[in-house]
Amino acid sequence: MKSILLIGLGRFGRHMAMKLHERHHEVLAIDQNESRVNDLLPYVTHAQIGDSTNDAFIETLGVRNFDLCVVAIGDDFQASLETTALLKEHGARFVLARASREVHAKFLLRNGADRIVYPEKETAIRAAVTYSADNVFDYVELTPEYSIYEIAVPQGWVGKSIVQLAVRTKYHVTILAIKYDDVLNPLPRPDYVFQPEDILLILGMEKDILHLIK
Repeated sequence: MKSILLIGLGRFGRHMAMKLHERHHEVLAIDQNESRVNDLLPYVTHAQIGDSTNDAFIETLGVRNFDLCVVAIGDDFQASLETTALLKEHGARFVLARASREVHAKFLLRNGADRIVYPEKETAIRAAVTYSADNVFDYVELTPEYSIYEIAVPQGWVGKSIVQLAVRTKYHVTILAIKYDDVLNPLPRPDYVFQPEDILLILGMEKDILHLIK
């Protein structure tokens, strides 16, 4: 369990707070909007209404005591920038800041952010990959070259085993897991025979996976 300071309770901040609550982390949520703060009370350990660009207010939070500080402000870049700088000035260990544009990310990093997240960009890329192919259910980019895909089993694989198909040698992908009837089979054995309803989680280079799903 970690202690997390979450500043900004818009859509991104709200979803993050709910997921952190689900994972039993301690969260102090901050926003200037009282209704946003009240809406999140069931999902956070503590919540305060306050201006994160105010030095005196930030000083009262004891930011150096948090494992992670998240700047989730999405509608006011200046406020995001000032908040990030203040958090670092007051000893924040690690600051994760939200950005919508590359230029914003550069300024946030210069002002002390340790890591940047692009929720709109990442969601758009994921949706473009997932919904532009009929047999792709999910997608996670690990690096510009390597990704994990969740795909329907290729029709030509049904009734054959992993070793028969020489999956790694011929297709240059690794099967991380197979799902069937909501049951997950992680790292399946080489003699596993593919079934018509199988869903595969595969890891490989983008070009090799795209060749496979086409």
